Amino acid sequence: MSAWQTRTSRTVYANAWIEVREDAVTRPDGGEGVYGVVRLRHPAVFVVPVTDDDEVVLVEVDRYPTGRRSLEVPAGGSDGQDPVEAGRRELAEETGLVANTWQDLGEVHSLNGVCDAPGRVLLARGLRPGAATGQAEEGIVATHRLPWARVLDLVADGTITDNESIAALMRAAIALGRVR
Repeated sequence: MSAWQTRTSRTVYANAWIEVREDAVTRPDGGEGVYGVVRLRHPAVFVVPVTDDDEVVLVEVDRYPTGRRSLEVPAGGSDGQDPVEAGRRELAEETGLVANTWQDLGEVHSLNGVCDAPGRVLLARGLRPGAATGQAEEGIVATHRLPWARVLDLVADGTITDNESIAALMRAAIALGRVR
């Protein structure tokens, strides 16, 4: 049970993907305030594709909100699909790859101080070529295959800054015994 109490709530913006609401709240200390919350309409999926040569496939994305390019795991909204089905779709759209095996590595929550944005981390293995269909629409400018050691270096040196990708990579690295 939360120590926060919602007194009133109103939606200030909504589209097919997100809802933004403003809540009048009573804080845990008893004071009153306003809390803005962004809620994703469907959970996200974060796919960590690993090749038979133990390379991680990442996408380089031109991100509109930050005005910067970002190195990330393939990801996107589930659109109400089963997480693995959504992961298959996102992997194919963003990388042109198809995976033979899928492992659900668990739930994550993004920006949980201001968002209700649940997601699932999925490990995809047994990769083979398919057809990339959504790269231009998604702002994907390149796909990279990098050894695990290099990926961990890119997280450590701050090249990979997307928190969702960092969390997904950490979950996968632990599951595969790359870090302890």
